[in-house]
Amino acid sequence: MGIRVVVTGIGTISPLGLDVPSTWAGLINGRSGVDYITQFDAESFDTKFAAEVKSFDPAQYLDRKEVRRMGRFVQFAAVAALQAVEQAHLTIDATNADEIGVIIGAGFGGLDVLLKQFQVLNEKGPSRVSPLLIPMMISDMAPGQVSILLGARGPNFCTTSSCASGTDAIGVSFEMIRRGDAQAMITGGTEAQIIPMTIAGFNAARAISTRNDEPQKASRPFDAERDGFVIGEGAAILILEELSFATKRGAPILAEIVSYGATGDAYHITQPAEGGEGGVRAMRMALKKAGLEPGEIDYINAHGTSTPLNDKNETMALKTTFGSDAYRIPVSSTKSMMGHLLGAAGAIEAAICMLVIEHGVIPPTINLTHPDPECDLDYVPNVSRQAKVDKVLTNSFGFGGHNSTLIFRRYTET
Repeated sequence: MGIRVVVTGIGTISPLGLDVPSTWAGLINGRSGVDYITQFDAESFDTKFAAEVKSFDPAQYLDRKEVRRMGRFVQFAAVAALQAVEQAHLTIDATNADEIGVIIGAGFGGLDVLLKQFQVLNEKGPSRVSPLLIPMMISDMAPGQVSILLGARGPNFCTTSSCASGTDAIGVSFEMIRRGDAQAMITGGTEAQIIPMTIAGFNAARAISTRNDEPQKASRPFDAERDGFVIGEGAAILILEELSFATKRGAPILAEIVSYGATGDAYHITQPAEGGEGGVRAMRMALKKAGLEPGEIDYINAHGTSTPLNDKNETMALKTTFGSDAYRIPVSSTKSMMGHLLGAAGAIEAAICMLVIEHGVIPPTINLTHPDPECDLDYVPNVSRQAKVDKVLTNSFGFGGHNSTLIFRRYTET
């Protein structure tokens, strides 16, 4: 079997809660985290709602001086990392710091910081631009600041692959442990893009929902009345460890990560390839590398964005990959409740897969009230479901034609 990699800790900051228990409770109860935007006045925008992280105060977890040097996306990552390290009972010191790395994905980074400083530049001149602009803006400050905060001195960088960023961070971390570059990795994704420019940009691209009269019902993956995704924000961090490294210190083992597949469409800057062809190759790659047959998967966490093209093409990709088993395996899109966390989406959905294995409950796809005839699989509509789940697959597909798949399974000693 070679080197085995396990998950020992999870941390989350999400539109459903500021930690794993509150996020999970919201998911299994089918609660929507979508509401009208409060971070700026969205009255003049075509979309006036999003899935915001509410009541987040980084100063409850971090030194106030540190907080002032971090953009919101970095703050999310730092707090989620502290949660994950605590659950994993991972102490980083001189004896292991060089063996522990940090890879965290982000699609945009500190765009909010950049835009505020553009305003300063235009109104007050170049001498008034903050010296913290660059270190607060660049995407790699999420892993950079987390490594400084925790003292992890192993491999350290950011993955940016649009909506697959967090998934790729976890996948690359898994592969780095397997090839001996680290014994443990702090990995996941983070994003904070509920800002005027991002909402305006996605509106211009006609990518996000404009269901302003019913925000909680706007994210409706696989439903015939879907009209676009809902922007969310937050972070999820996993602790991955080489098995013997984890067992020697008596770490809690939540699940085992067994495979990662990634492909490119080479097709279109925003649209998926016809029939989800790139996603098919990513899933088949992951299954092959895991030594699994399609029918061995017990649950699929779909990319499921609530856009007309993604949901149709992802459904086609699942049918191509899983054949007749596609109709038997439960599939759900947790974006129906949390919105689309962009670069953090794949990370929080990987975390959800761990919780499905642990608790034996599959979160629903809410707002699925008018089934699309072209989307005819078992999407666990509207109500969570009890089920014994041993092997899970999660997909992330991003603008630019990025397709990434992770497979996890229940941990056993053999």
